[in-house]
Amino acid sequence: MRLAPATLPFPNIDPYLIHIYGSFGIRWYALSYIVGLLLAWWLIVRMLREQDLWRNPPFNGKPPATADNIGDLFVWATFGVILGGRIGWDLFYGTILCSVSPQSPFCSGLPGDFLVHPVRLVSAWQGGMSFHGGLIGVALALWLFCRLHKLDTLRIGDLAASVAPIGLFFGRLANFVNGELWGRVTDAPWGMVFCTPHIKTMYGGCPAGLLPRHPSQLYEAFLEGVVLFVIVQAGFRIFRWHEKPGLVTAAFFAGYGIFRFLVEFVREPDGPFLGWFTMGMALTVPLWLIGIAFAWIALRGKPAQAAA
Repeated sequence: MRLAPATLPFPNIDPYLIHIYGSFGIRWYALSYIVGLLLAWWLIVRMLREQDLWRNPPFNGKPPATADNIGDLFVWATFGVILGGRIGWDLFYGTILCSVSPQSPFCSGLPGDFLVHPVRLVSAWQGGMSFHGGLIGVALALWLFCRLHKLDTLRIGDLAASVAPIGLFFGRLANFVNGELWGRVTDAPWGMVFCTPHIKTMYGGCPAGLLPRHPSQLYEAFLEGVVLFVIVQAGFRIFRWHEKPGLVTAAFFAGYGIFRFLVEFVREPDGPFLGWFTMGMALTVPLWLIGIAFAWIALRGKPAQAAA
């Protein structure tokens, strides 16, 4: 394949908004989590105040939660996404993928090194976070919160699913700013060379090399963030999927799974897994199955009852 020079320059953006001391500072990546959570919280509270959304059964004019409920829930969700994201990376990538492909550059002795140097279990700057792990963490936090406060899990889950793409959008933009999770080598005219002074400083070189690559982070920001947000919000506001509790959640799981699977064809895999079938693809399969399960629950014809 003849490679054309990149026609879109990769911006030389400092991953740190503010440098405090050495490698300690305020990073765009951390801010993406904060902004995503705050915007999601704000939108859910606004949706709860839109009486038209709740006029029909099974709500009959009563929103499924209060603004105070949602504020408390997002504290739980914050811990869920952070703990789940890191534990998920340790399990899916640091343990499973590194067992299959120990030569992957980020493995560096994993998973055995988790036993020798347990600090690597929490070293998010070494490896990063897993979306799938964060999703599991948030799901567990939501389920426990709803149980504790006697809220309907499916209805609250639909609210969360309707705003979840906001976090995905900002997270992928942060990946782009960091110059990480780049795509495969390409001769497309929008290919980018992920090599700037900031990347060299951060990684001690340019791990993506000097060839143009797909800006797959932007593909994911658009598909998993913008397009998926439009789908779930249209389902909520136009098609009123939330009146069959669980259906919005099903659409989110299925939509994310489809988009992530497609982008994996142009995204550089973290390491060899099963031939062309990457770890990212493997992790989408459970999402499809979960989406099918939620759709079955939502469409089986029996409306969900309010929690006692």
